[in-house]
Amino acid sequence: MGETQTFWSFIQEQAGKLLEQTLQHIGLTFISLLIAILIGVPLGILISRRTKLAGTVLGIAGVMQTIPSIALLGFMIPLFGIGPKPAIVALFLYALLPIIRNTYTGIINVDKHIKEAATGLGMSDRQTLFKVEMPLAMPVILAGIRIATVINVGVATLAAYIAAGGLGEFIFGGISLNNTNMILAGAIPAALLALLFDFLLSRLQHTTLKKGRVVFVMLPLILLLSAFYVLPSLGASGLLAGFTPEFMGRQDGYLGLKKTYGLHMRIVVISDAVMYKAAQEKHLDVISGYGTDGRIKAFDLVTLTDDKKIFPPYYCAPIVRKQTLEQYPELKNILELLTGRINDSVMTALNYKADYLHLPPEQIARDFLTAQGLYKPPRNGKKATIRIGSKIFAEQYILASMYTQLIKGYSDLDVQTKTGLGGTKICFDAMTNDQIDLYPEYTGTGLLVILQPAANKIDSLNQDKDAVYDFVQKEFQQRYQISWLQPIGFNNTYALMMRKEQTNALNIHSITDLVHYVDTN
Repeated sequence: MGETQTFWSFIQEQAGKLLEQTLQHIGLTFISLLIAILIGVPLGILISRRTKLAGTVLGIAGVMQTIPSIALLGFMIPLFGIGPKPAIVALFLYALLPIIRNTYTGIINVDKHIKEAATGLGMSDRQTLFKVEMPLAMPVILAGIRIATVINVGVATLAAYIAAGGLGEFIFGGISLNNTNMILAGAIPAALLALLFDFLLSRLQHTTLKKGRVVFVMLPLILLLSAFYVLPSLGASGLLAGFTPEFMGRQDGYLGLKKTYGLHMRIVVISDAVMYKAAQEKHLDVISGYGTDGRIKAFDLVTLTDDKKIFPPYYCAPIVRKQTLEQYPELKNILELLTGRINDSVMTALNYKADYLHLPPEQIARDFLTAQGLYKPPRNGKKATIRIGSKIFAEQYILASMYTQLIKGYSDLDVQTKTGLGGTKICFDAMTNDQIDLYPEYTGTGLLVILQPAANKIDSLNQDKDAVYDFVQKEFQQRYQISWLQPIGFNNTYALMMRKEQTNALNIHSITDLVHYVDTN
């Protein structure tokens, strides 16, 4: 998956996975759409008959549309766990508004003279609805369903964050891995699906069938498309792993596990924000964790021994734009005040305070700096503003807060933080495009995700932490004019994790043990 790989060759290589994700995406879209039609159309009919309820019903559906997609998915997890259930509920809520609104609008806008004529012919209210109003309103109702379909195709990409599958797995993996081919492999099919379904529904909308019968063609079709979601998972059994999008595409992640260990098991792609909790609650058996994560202790998880050494050193250090260091040379000494002060156990304890005790990163950072005798009140300097970025997990927030407080306390520089930037690609692109000046990065990530050297070069480094650091330091300086300062001291390497009670019950303590168990069960 190197930098020279063409988009077409990537598609050929990943054809099976792309087909599976596309089927999942179609299934998610249409399961939620079917539920939205079965509930939204009757609601639209109800409020067309009881217009006093229209404002309330449409208002509630409208509020659902204003909730950010990620937030709505997050709200669903405590109620429905991870996987398809919360994703389907969230997508259903997003699809409701256009279906209810268009059903209501289509019915109330039927010419009143036609309704009066139907009444004059002796039709009951029910007959008028189904033989007159619904057929005439059907083009408007179908327009609402078209809108809902396009919305759901787009929002369904976010389902990958909560292990519900779909094309979002490629998109988020590509963002994390700085892999444009992977991003396009998810984004292009998602866009094409939206265009295709909109076109097909537009043809159905203008069909020559009697408008009232269109629904009898449409609903079985949607039901059939909904079934696509379950096809890839038929017959699945055994241990279930949850890996982040980034881990899935890395040589020191699932690709390395397959190549070096021969690991092949059932996997769902999931955000690290919910991965640990899913393992604790027995939704997942194996996860791709981080060595210094505080949730290991909080959720009683254990790390499986990497007995074949596929995970390289991940020593954390601040990386800074060369131009920024030249303009403000005092930054180097300030940022390196943390060097040697945070080892693995210290960082794990700090992460525990954020991940489990839910203390704010600013407080955790200040308490640590105070205990180390490093904290100084901010000078409120206005010399210039340093822009600090971070990825979207607790450790990065904590480190960004430490750097912010150190810079403000030891210099006349001000700080602007741009935290929660997502994966490696977003942070690194922000730096190379002069949107941030520095952020904490890991030597293993710099090596494998950003530099992506040839396999023989990686092998020659032999996982030696100093050799890896020296290589990324030199290459970043030459290629990107970015400086790696001295490492902080901790090694936040990747690791496979399981619940402690499960490892004891199954006698799995290393990755080789896991492979043996999967192969024999």
